[in-house]
Amino acid sequence: MPGCVWLEGAGTGGQSPAHLSRIPISLISTSTDCANSTVKGKVVHKGPLVPLSANDFILKIVIEESDSSSNASSQNSSINVVLFGKLAKTFSQAVSQGDVVVASGFTVGKSPTVHKDKLHPCNLLLSGDDANIYVSRQPPPPDPRSSPATKRSTTNPTEVSMNPKTPKYTYIRLGHLKPGSVVNVFGVVVFFKQPFKSRGTDFCSSLKITDQSNQKISCTIFCEKLEDHPKIFQIGDIIRMHRMKTQFFNDSITLINTHGFSVVTFDGSVGRDVEPRTSSRSFHFDQDDRRTVEELRSWAASQALLPPVLTIPLSDVQPKAYFDLTCQLLAKAPIDTTCTLLRVWDGTKCPRTLLKVIVEPDVTEGPSSFSKKKENLIANVFVYDNHVEFARQLKPGAFLRIYNLRAIPGSNKAPGLTSSPSEEGDHLGFHLHGGTAFGRGIRVLPENSPDVQQLKRVIEAFSEDEETDIPELNDSEMYEVWCTPPESLDGETEKSSTERRCSHDIQPVTLSEVKQSEPGQVHHVRVQLRSYEPHRLHQALKLYCSKCTSMQDVPDDELVAGLFSEASKDSGPCSPPPWVLSGRVDVPGDSLGSLKRALHIHLSSQLISEGKTKELIYLMGSTLEETCQLADNYQNIIPVRSSGGHLTLLDLAAPFLFRGAKRYYGCKRCSEPALRELCAERVEVIDEKIVAEALGVQLLQFVLLMKLELQDATDTLEAFLCRDAVSFRSYLKSSSLWIK
Repeated sequence: MPGCVWLEGAGTGGQSPAHLSRIPISLISTSTDCANSTVKGKVVHKGPLVPLSANDFILKIVIEESDSSSNASSQNSSINVVLFGKLAKTFSQAVSQGDVVVASGFTVGKSPTVHKDKLHPCNLLLSGDDANIYVSRQPPPPDPRSSPATKRSTTNPTEVSMNPKTPKYTYIRLGHLKPGSVVNVFGVVVFFKQPFKSRGTDFCSSLKITDQSNQKISCTIFCEKLEDHPKIFQIGDIIRMHRMKTQFFNDSITLINTHGFSVVTFDGSVGRDVEPRTSSRSFHFDQDDRRTVEELRSWAASQALLPPVLTIPLSDVQPKAYFDLTCQLLAKAPIDTTCTLLRVWDGTKCPRTLLKVIVEPDVTEGPSSFSKKKENLIANVFVYDNHVEFARQLKPGAFLRIYNLRAIPGSNKAPGLTSSPSEEGDHLGFHLHGGTAFGRGIRVLPENSPDVQQLKRVIEAFSEDEETDIPELNDSEMYEVWCTPPESLDGETEKSSTERRCSHDIQPVTLSEVKQSEPGQVHHVRVQLRSYEPHRLHQALKLYCSKCTSMQDVPDDELVAGLFSEASKDSGPCSPPPWVLSGRVDVPGDSLGSLKRALHIHLSSQLISEGKTKELIYLMGSTLEETCQLADNYQNIIPVRSSGGHLTLLDLAAPFLFRGAKRYYGCKRCSEPALRELCAERVEVIDEKIVAEALGVQLLQFVLLMKLELQDATDTLEAFLCRDAVSFRSYLKSSSLWIK
């Protein structure tokens, strides 16, 4: 039955079903279990009924504790309640200010008006089939003319003004959206990011959808709980969202969730079951919705919105490729605070030799060894930075889809150590880099997913008979890599494999002696690293200018991608310098189903005459992703743009040079950037220093700025480290450290 308002006789106190337990208003929080709970209060304010669309309404009221037995003296004893749909309309008609109400089937959200109205920091949201409100009217003044025989009230509750018919929602085509309205929409997902932690307490989802109107609309969703976000598994999924607010941003219509938001997603493949994905306990879905999903599926297929290959199995992976992988998690182990190792497989064998990483059995969650045949099918995936927290929650046996995974040849790129360094050159490792650019992330797939069912069939084809051969474990090899002998600060010290030998003859002193010494002296101490900040090492990486001694954060991929996107929009005609020869290079389109794009490239005529065609190019009109792809084929790429009809460098907030996977930045304060011809005469290798000097750019250096807390048997001391960004990281795992 749809959400209802139940009316009871005067004096009944708003009785609700006996199996529900009452929660005092002052004890409500976003972590409150609402499944079998009620909230009781007196209506002290009733706002106007606001129509959102046909048969859809919103109403806001304020209730306060109706008696003193439930901590009514608390400052949080009054709370906002927001009602949606026909429940709001019925309440507006049937309930008056002063009535006592009991609400059930609600959800708890954060109140956006807490600083303005000084009420409870949360609010109650009532919508859907489970929402009910039980009402007790205030008794009217006694009529002295009425006889005692007529003073009888009805105590049996009755439903009032509620049409039992399922509510009908109105959906707006994306091409008809207007700013400032609250709408319900269907769409096909053409881009999405997995939910990521926002600067506040919410998680944020970002996606882009389209429909038959061919309008692409960006959507932003903020929800405190991960399970309330859209369950999108791949591009082409169908999504239905209720109560999205339209707004104008960056010259285009965007959608953002508002009060009462709900979302359901569906597989976008034609022919598959129309199975809703949602965490809601109840939701509306009828034949009209099913017909809409089928129509969007057929339309998306005809428009080539679905990629030809949704994911790539390990058997088809190529080195340096970015791809999505559907797999099963077999085991996992922490590498350090910024990296976790996931051991996964999909039942297929990669044609390349896979990177072997040896970890200590005690830190491995899941089996630490497998049969020799199965071991050859297991891929080691290194998960970095913001994805580590999510990886900690994964359980071995779960089925995953990993988005924007990169295949990198050579174990020297991996934070873990391999068993055979001499053979590392051709070994393939897999890295999920930090950030959310290009939809990067991890999603747990449900058991009933068609992709999981297909994966299970492939895995089940694996011969279990050969899994009985358990390989012999090389314990000495394991412990050589991971174990550090125990060490005492006071007693005898065993030799550590991570100890560094010093080339000077300064005698070690204690930390207490360091504190008592005069400033400016050089000391040699042997201490234990007690802690370090920041714990996420990528946050310690800074850009340092040796000329003005300024220091700045390394720009993240989203900021850089935005600068490239802005520059690519202004790729109009321009007059290149006379020493430039211009051409074009084809790259894949920036959206699924689109044709290849032709990018403008400019080359130095001098370098061409010297046969150094691929050593340096000037690239115009490209996105960040396209630039990274081309960096695999050219030794040096300088991004440029058209400005005032002339070629210029990009803003120095973006890298001025790409050399393979490395990016180089310039100091805005000390640089005098200008596009000049590079003089490479008698130069064997064109490196970043030569390019920076030719362009008038002051090259920034990558440095590691960290705060260390050191201790020995006598005292503790805080120290700041601002150098050796690459080499220092490997020493953080050790139990002791030599510091000069």
